[in-house]
Amino acid sequence: MNLSENEAHAFLESLFPSGLKNPVLIAELFPEGWENSCLFECYHPSPRVLYEESLEWSRNLKNLRLSRHMVKAEPLKSSQTPADEPEPSFEEYQRQYPPTQIVTSPQAAINEPAELLGLCLWDIFSDNHEVIAADGRIVDLGSFRGSAGVISDFYESLPAPEDADRRCAGGCGYMDFYMGTCWIGKRADLTPVYQFIFRRLKALDADWSYAFPRLHLIDFGACKNSPNASYDPSAAFQKEAERIAKAAEINEMLRKLDRDLRSAKRKARTQEPPATVQSYQAHYGKFPTGWPPNVYPEES
Repeated sequence: MNLSENEAHAFLESLFPSGLKNPVLIAELFPEGWENSCLFECYHPSPRVLYEESLEWSRNLKNLRLSRHMVKAEPLKSSQTPADEPEPSFEEYQRQYPPTQIVTSPQAAINEPAELLGLCLWDIFSDNHEVIAADGRIVDLGSFRGSAGVISDFYESLPAPEDADRRCAGGCGYMDFYMGTCWIGKRADLTPVYQFIFRRLKALDADWSYAFPRLHLIDFGACKNSPNASYDPSAAFQKEAERIAKAAEINEMLRKLDRDLRSAKRKARTQEPPATVQSYQAHYGKFPTGWPPNVYPEES
Protein backbone atom coordinates (compact mmCIF):
# COMPACT_ATOMS: atom_id res chain seq x y z
CA MET A 1 0.00 0.00 0.00
CA ASN A 2 1.30 3.46 -0.89
CA LEU A 3 1.03 6.88 0.66
CA SER A 4 -1.20 9.26 -1.26
CA GLU A 5 0.48 11.96 -3.35
CA ASN A 6 -0.20 14.59 -0.69
CA GLU A 7 1.07 12.26 2.04
CA ALA A 8 4.23 11.52 0.06
CA HIS A 9 4.86 15.24 -0.36
CA ALA A 10 4.24 15.73 3.37
CA PHE A 11 6.78 12.98 4.03
CA LEU A 12 9.40 14.97 2.11
CA GLU A 13 8.50 18.01 4.17
CA SER A 14 8.95 16.03 7.38
CA LEU A 15 12.31 14.82 6.07
CA PHE A 16 13.45 18.37 5.28
CA PRO A 17 11.02 20.71 7.12
CA SER A 18 12.36 23.93 5.61
CA GLY A 19 12.93 22.61 2.09
CA LEU A 20 16.13 21.81 0.23
CA LYS A 21 17.31 25.42 -0.06
CA ASN A 22 17.39 26.00 3.68
CA PRO A 23 20.83 27.59 4.44
CA VAL A 24 20.91 25.86 7.82
CA LEU A 25 20.39 22.52 6.12
CA ILE A 26 23.15 23.19 3.60
CA ALA A 27 25.51 24.35 6.35
CA GLU A 28 24.83 21.09 8.20
CA LEU A 29 25.57 19.04 5.10
CA PHE A 30 28.59 21.10 4.03
CA PRO A 31 30.08 22.57 7.25
CA GLU A 32 33.28 23.51 5.43
CA GLY A 33 31.30 25.56 2.91
CA TRP A 34 29.99 24.54 -0.51
CA GLU A 35 32.95 25.93 -2.44
CA ASN A 36 35.38 24.07 -0.17
CA SER A 37 33.47 20.79 -0.37
CA CYS A 38 34.81 17.85 -2.32
CA LEU A 39 31.36 17.71 -3.94
CA PHE A 40 31.79 21.17 -5.45
CA GLU A 41 33.32 19.44 -8.49
CA CYS A 42 29.96 17.85 -9.26
CA TYR A 43 28.93 21.22 -10.68
CA HIS A 44 32.35 22.66 -11.48
CA PRO A 45 34.39 19.74 -12.86
CA SER A 46 38.02 20.13 -13.81
CA PRO A 47 39.05 20.12 -17.49
CA ARG A 48 40.48 16.64 -17.02
CA VAL A 49 37.15 15.31 -15.76
CA LEU A 50 35.29 16.92 -18.66
CA TYR A 51 37.78 15.40 -21.09
CA GLU A 52 37.34 11.91 -19.66
CA GLU A 53 33.55 12.30 -19.75
CA SER A 54 33.68 13.34 -23.41
CA LEU A 55 35.73 10.23 -24.23
CA GLU A 56 33.29 8.00 -22.39
CA TRP A 57 30.34 9.62 -24.16
CA SER A 58 31.97 9.12 -27.58
CA ARG A 59 32.79 5.49 -26.81
CA ASN A 60 29.23 4.80 -25.66
CA LEU A 61 27.84 6.31 -28.87
CA LYS A 62 30.18 4.16 -30.93
CA ASN A 63 29.16 1.01 -29.04
CA LEU A 64 25.51 1.95 -29.53
CA ARG A 65 25.99 2.25 -33.28
CA LEU A 66 27.77 -1.09 -33.38
CA SER A 67 24.97 -2.77 -31.43
CA ARG A 68 22.12 -1.44 -33.56
CA HIS A 69 22.22 -4.60 -35.66
CA MET A 70 20.75 -6.42 -32.65
CA VAL A 71 17.34 -4.84 -33.28
CA LYS A 72 17.35 -5.71 -36.99
CA ALA A 73 16.60 -9.03 -38.64
CA GLU A 74 19.70 -8.71 -40.85
CA PRO A 75 23.21 -8.99 -39.40
CA LEU A 76 25.43 -5.92 -39.43
CA LYS A 77 27.39 -5.72 -42.69
CA SER A 78 31.03 -4.82 -42.68
CA SER A 79 30.26 -1.76 -44.79
CA GLN A 80 27.94 -0.54 -42.02
CA THR A 81 30.63 -0.67 -39.36
CA PRO A 82 31.63 2.87 -38.33
CA ALA A 83 35.24 3.68 -39.07
CA ASP A 84 37.51 4.03 -36.06
CA GLU A 85 38.36 7.63 -35.36
CA PRO A 86 41.37 8.53 -33.24
CA GLU A 87 40.44 9.93 -29.87
CA PRO A 88 41.61 13.49 -29.21
CA SER A 89 44.38 14.01 -26.71
CA PHE A 90 43.78 16.08 -23.62
CA GLU A 91 45.75 18.93 -25.18
CA GLU A 92 43.60 18.80 -28.33
CA TYR A 93 40.45 18.77 -26.23
CA GLN A 94 41.60 21.84 -24.29
CA ARG A 95 42.31 23.72 -27.50
CA GLN A 96 38.79 23.00 -28.70
CA TYR A 97 37.16 23.61 -25.31
CA PRO A 98 39.39 25.99 -23.36
CA PRO A 99 38.75 26.00 -19.60
CA THR A 100 36.63 28.80 -18.24
CA GLN A 101 37.00 30.56 -14.93
CA ILE A 102 34.69 29.35 -12.19
CA VAL A 103 32.34 32.13 -11.17
CA THR A 104 30.13 31.53 -8.15
CA SER A 105 27.49 33.59 -6.43
CA PRO A 106 25.71 33.46 -3.07
CA GLN A 107 22.61 32.15 -4.85
CA ALA A 108 24.59 29.37 -6.55
CA ALA A 109 26.03 28.40 -3.17
CA ILE A 110 22.44 27.63 -2.14
CA ASN A 111 20.97 26.28 -5.39
CA GLU A 112 23.78 23.91 -6.34
CA PRO A 113 24.00 21.93 -3.08
CA ALA A 114 20.20 21.95 -2.81
CA GLU A 115 19.91 20.54 -6.32
CA LEU A 116 22.55 17.91 -5.55
CA LEU A 117 20.53 16.89 -2.51
CA GLY A 118 17.45 16.58 -4.73
CA LEU A 119 19.34 14.42 -7.24
CA CYS A 120 20.44 12.10 -4.45
CA LEU A 121 16.84 11.97 -3.22
CA TRP A 122 15.86 10.66 -6.67
CA ASP A 123 18.56 7.98 -6.39
CA ILE A 124 16.98 6.76 -3.15
CA PHE A 125 13.27 7.35 -3.66
CA SER A 126 13.12 6.37 -7.34
CA ASP A 127 15.18 4.12 -9.65
CA ASN A 128 12.87 1.21 -8.61
CA HIS A 129 13.98 1.46 -4.96
CA GLU A 130 11.37 1.87 -2.22
CA VAL A 131 11.25 4.07 0.85
CA ILE A 132 8.95 2.59 3.48
CA ALA A 133 7.27 4.91 5.97
CA ALA A 134 7.01 4.04 9.67
CA ASP A 135 3.50 2.64 9.16
CA GLY A 136 4.74 0.22 6.49
CA ARG A 137 3.36 2.09 3.48
CA ILE A 138 5.52 2.91 0.47
CA VAL A 139 6.50 6.54 -0.09
CA ASP A 140 5.72 6.39 -3.80
CA LEU A 141 6.66 9.56 -5.66
CA GLY A 142 5.52 8.17 -9.00
CA SER A 143 7.34 6.95 -12.08
CA PHE A 144 10.93 7.90 -12.88
CA ARG A 145 9.60 11.07 -14.48
CA GLY A 146 6.89 11.63 -11.88
CA SER A 147 9.27 11.36 -8.95
CA ALA A 148 11.60 13.82 -10.67
CA GLY A 149 8.65 16.22 -10.96
CA VAL A 150 7.75 15.86 -7.28
CA ILE A 151 11.36 16.50 -6.23
CA SER A 152 11.53 19.46 -8.62
CA ASP A 153 8.42 20.95 -7.00
CA PHE A 154 9.86 20.31 -3.56
CA TYR A 155 13.12 21.97 -4.60
CA GLU A 156 11.14 25.00 -5.75
CA SER A 157 8.94 24.85 -2.61
CA LEU A 158 5.80 24.32 -4.68
CA PRO A 159 2.67 22.60 -3.27
CA ALA A 160 2.01 18.91 -3.77
CA PRO A 161 1.04 18.12 -7.40
CA GLU A 162 -2.31 16.55 -8.20
CA ASP A 163 -0.83 14.47 -11.01
CA ALA A 164 2.94 14.74 -11.34
CA ASP A 165 3.22 12.58 -14.46
CA ARG A 166 0.57 14.47 -16.43
CA ARG A 167 1.70 17.89 -15.31
CA CYS A 168 5.37 17.23 -16.01
CA ALA A 169 4.51 16.33 -19.59
CA GLY A 170 3.66 20.00 -19.98
CA GLY A 171 7.27 21.06 -19.46
CA CYS A 172 7.90 21.58 -15.74
CA GLY A 173 11.41 21.33 -14.32
CA TYR A 174 11.39 17.56 -13.83
CA MET A 175 14.26 17.15 -16.32
CA ASP A 176 16.59 18.79 -13.79
CA PHE A 177 16.15 15.75 -11.53
CA TYR A 178 15.29 13.01 -14.02
CA MET A 179 17.60 9.99 -13.59
CA GLY A 180 19.14 11.48 -10.47
CA THR A 181 22.93 11.64 -10.34
CA CYS A 182 23.60 9.49 -13.41
CA TRP A 183 25.25 12.41 -15.23
CA ILE A 184 27.41 13.71 -12.39
CA GLY A 185 27.68 10.75 -10.01
CA LYS A 186 31.20 9.82 -11.15
CA ARG A 187 32.62 13.26 -10.46
CA ALA A 188 32.76 12.81 -6.68
CA ASP A 189 31.90 10.40 -3.89
CA LEU A 190 28.27 11.12 -3.01
CA THR A 191 28.34 9.02 0.17
CA PRO A 192 28.11 12.06 2.51
CA VAL A 193 24.84 13.14 0.87
CA TYR A 194 23.36 9.64 0.90
CA GLN A 195 24.29 9.22 4.56
CA PHE A 196 22.73 12.58 5.33
CA ILE A 197 19.44 11.40 3.79
CA PHE A 198 19.47 7.99 5.45
CA ARG A 199 20.21 9.52 8.85
CA ARG A 200 17.05 11.57 8.52
CA LEU A 201 15.05 8.64 7.19
CA LYS A 202 16.06 6.55 10.19
CA ALA A 203 15.04 9.40 12.52
CA LEU A 204 11.55 9.10 11.00
CA ASP A 205 11.58 5.30 11.58
CA ALA A 206 11.46 4.86 7.80
CA ASP A 207 13.14 2.02 5.95
CA TRP A 208 14.46 1.40 2.44
CA SER A 209 14.66 -1.49 0.01
CA TYR A 210 17.17 -1.74 -2.80
CA ALA A 211 16.45 -2.72 -6.41
CA PHE A 212 19.28 -3.93 -8.63
CA PRO A 213 19.39 -1.93 -11.88
CA ARG A 214 18.47 -3.68 -15.11
CA LEU A 215 17.82 -2.82 -18.72
CA HIS A 216 14.40 -3.28 -20.30
CA LEU A 217 13.58 -3.72 -23.96
CA ILE A 218 10.99 -1.40 -25.49
CA ASP A 219 9.47 -2.33 -28.84
CA PHE A 220 8.44 0.99 -30.35
CA GLY A 221 7.36 -0.75 -33.55
CA ALA A 222 4.51 -2.43 -31.67
CA CYS A 223 2.81 0.97 -31.39
CA LYS A 224 2.53 1.45 -35.13
CA ASN A 225 -0.92 0.82 -36.51
CA SER A 226 -2.51 1.52 -39.88
CA PRO A 227 -6.22 0.78 -39.40
CA ASN A 228 -7.21 2.67 -42.54
CA ALA A 229 -4.73 1.03 -44.89
CA SER A 230 -6.17 -1.19 -47.64
CA TYR A 231 -5.65 -4.92 -47.18
CA ASP A 232 -3.00 -6.55 -49.40
CA PRO A 233 -2.67 -10.37 -48.92
CA SER A 234 0.89 -10.44 -50.22
CA ALA A 235 1.96 -7.52 -48.08
CA ALA A 236 0.12 -9.00 -45.09
CA PHE A 237 1.96 -12.32 -45.51
CA GLN A 238 5.29 -10.52 -45.76
CA LYS A 239 4.46 -8.44 -42.71
CA GLU A 240 3.53 -11.53 -40.70
CA ALA A 241 6.78 -13.23 -41.67
CA GLU A 242 8.68 -10.15 -40.57
CA ARG A 243 6.72 -10.06 -37.31
CA ILE A 244 7.62 -13.69 -36.55
CA ALA A 245 11.29 -13.10 -37.34
CA LYS A 246 11.30 -9.98 -35.21
CA ALA A 247 9.57 -11.76 -32.33
CA ALA A 248 12.24 -14.46 -32.39
CA GLU A 249 14.95 -11.80 -32.40
CA ILE A 250 13.32 -9.92 -29.53
CA ASN A 251 13.06 -13.14 -27.50
CA GLU A 252 16.76 -13.75 -28.06
CA MET A 253 17.53 -10.20 -26.97
CA LEU A 254 15.44 -10.70 -23.84
CA ARG A 255 17.35 -13.88 -23.06
CA LYS A 256 20.61 -11.97 -23.53
CA LEU A 257 19.41 -9.22 -21.20
CA ASP A 258 18.58 -11.86 -18.58
CA ARG A 259 22.01 -13.45 -19.00
CA ASP A 260 23.70 -10.08 -18.71
CA LEU A 261 21.64 -9.29 -15.61
CA ARG A 262 22.66 -12.54 -13.90
CA SER A 263 26.29 -11.87 -14.82
CA ALA A 264 26.07 -8.32 -13.43
CA LYS A 265 24.54 -9.60 -10.20
CA ARG A 266 27.28 -12.21 -9.78
CA LYS A 267 29.91 -9.55 -10.32
CA ALA A 268 28.17 -7.17 -7.89
CA ARG A 269 28.21 -9.81 -5.16
CA THR A 270 32.04 -9.90 -5.35
CA GLN A 271 32.45 -6.12 -5.18
CA GLU A 272 31.77 -3.41 -2.65
CA PRO A 273 28.09 -2.42 -2.40
CA PRO A 274 26.91 0.79 -4.09
CA ALA A 275 27.29 4.03 -2.16
CA THR A 276 23.56 4.07 -1.39
CA VAL A 277 23.71 0.60 0.15
CA GLN A 278 26.83 1.42 2.16
CA SER A 279 25.21 4.61 3.41
CA TYR A 280 22.11 2.70 4.50
CA GLN A 281 24.28 0.14 6.29
CA ALA A 282 26.19 2.89 8.11
CA HIS A 283 23.02 4.06 9.86
CA TYR A 284 20.86 0.93 10.03
CA GLY A 285 23.62 -1.54 10.86
CA LYS A 286 22.49 -4.00 8.21
CA PHE A 287 22.04 -4.35 4.47
CA PRO A 288 18.72 -3.23 3.00
CA THR A 289 16.26 -5.71 1.58
CA GLY A 290 17.43 -6.47 -1.95
CA TRP A 291 21.14 -6.59 -1.16
CA PRO A 292 23.10 -8.67 -1.94
CA PRO A 293 21.27 -9.21 -5.25
CA ASN A 294 19.73 -12.62 -5.83
CA VAL A 295 21.09 -14.07 -9.06
CA TYR A 296 18.02 -16.27 -9.49
CA PRO A 297 15.12 -14.33 -7.91
CA GLU A 298 12.57 -16.70 -9.45
CA GLU A 299 13.92 -19.41 -7.15
CA SER A 300 13.59 -17.35 -3.97
